[in-house]
Amino acid sequence: MRNYQDKTLVAIDFETANNARDSACSVALVRVENGKIVAEAEQLICPPELYFIHTDVHGITEEDVENAPSFASVWSTMQHIVKGADYFVAHNAPFDRSVLQACCNNEGIKTPEIDFLCTVKIARDTWDIRPTKLSDVCNHLNIPLNHHNALSDARACANIVIAAMGRG
Repeated sequence: MRNYQDKTLVAIDFETANNARDSACSVALVRVENGKIVAEAEQLICPPELYFIHTDVHGITEEDVENAPSFASVWSTMQHIVKGADYFVAHNAPFDRSVLQACCNNEGIKTPEIDFLCTVKIARDTWDIRPTKLSDVCNHLNIPLNHHNALSDARACANIVIAAMGRG
């Protein structure tokens, strides 16, 4: 893995209410500086439509988010974690990138111009782990995981990158 030790990384994870990319109902960010976790944030989000089909995956219901803030409000409160980041990190990064873009577009917010690193690719390239589901990677690396909890998933991604940094 390229050396990212001198870079600021922000692991990001979304949970969505349904198959629409702008249906984020939870987001978590975990900031990594100098190979260490230095900040975390997690927040429920009220998606544009209260139509839930993924409750069985993440446990979040319409009732949980009906009084939660909008994505725009949540994102503005999390900017201190994102500010100055060199990379976002996510497991299956194209999904989280597309959710971030859709939520920003829906709210009229400029999407951050930060490249994404994918922990699926990092796990395959660094340890040749297959299959590469987040739970498989975490089991291989002994990283605790409460899968489909946004903060736990983001923290796991941060720890995967930190472990890869340790491999040089």
